[in-house]
Amino acid sequence: MRKNLLSAILGGALLVASTVACAHVDVGIGIGIPGPVFVPAQPAYIAPPPVVYAPPPVVGYGYGYGDDWRAREWHERQEWRERQWRHHEHEEHEREWHERHGWDGD
Repeated sequence: MRKNLLSAILGGALLVASTVACAHVDVGIGIGIPGPVFVPAQPAYIAPPPVVYAPPPVVGYGYGYGDDWRAREWHERQEWRERQWRHHEHEEHEREWHERHGWDGD
């Protein structure tokens, strides 16, 4: 019985060893002499892209309203009000400065 068991183990070991022996790794060191390398030639002159003519952009009144007269008028009135407000604030600031420094405004 020992011989049968020993032969079975030895047979299994040989079977496993044969599959391991087939899975091998090759290690190679190659020292080569470089050969000629062929690179496709680049064109000597690349033509510029064609010129494209487009119509000029439509220019409105500078605020992007185009022909909308109501929006343009509203914007102009807002600018006028802001100018008037700034003018009033400036005059008030001057008046306060004169009062602080004792000027009578003549």
